[in-house]
Amino acid sequence: MTSAKVTWGLLAAWVLHDVEELMTMPRWTRKHRFVPDTSPAQAAVAIGAVGMVVAAAALQGARTDGRSGFFQSALIGFGLHSVTHVAASAALREYTPGVLTAPTLVAPFSIWAVRQLKKEGVPITGGPMSAALWFPAVVAGAHLCARTPLVSAAARKVHSLIG
Repeated sequence: MTSAKVTWGLLAAWVLHDVEELMTMPRWTRKHRFVPDTSPAQAAVAIGAVGMVVAAAALQGARTDGRSGFFQSALIGFGLHSVTHVAASAALREYTPGVLTAPTLVAPFSIWAVRQLKKEGVPITGGPMSAALWFPAVVAGAHLCARTPLVSAAARKVHSLIG
């Protein structure tokens, strides 16, 4: 039986990583005109939407003892996306949202979790190609959702009530 540290650890690592993004993304996007300006409410909605996908993947991983292709693709995609954070910071020669936890949490957790699955005899069927296909679509869809007028207005209202 695959450890909950592997399956639910994906969700926990994602939450820690995305707290960094949530805290830094709105201010960072305001300073950089080559990316769309993202309000705190839009960042929260986009991060929440991606979180639902990650939570579903973790649940599926727990239900299948890590054998789910969906879970494995999410795990591998999570690890691979750490490269985009580090590459963006290297290209811009500055901090970018998520770069602190990408090499210190995201990549190490993902590598450890895949090794644990292999150690437990779980065949790895989800791979970099499937992760490379779904990851950009999920992130783009989440950001588009956060920018739709109805969702954006509702998020601003909630944000004004709590923050």
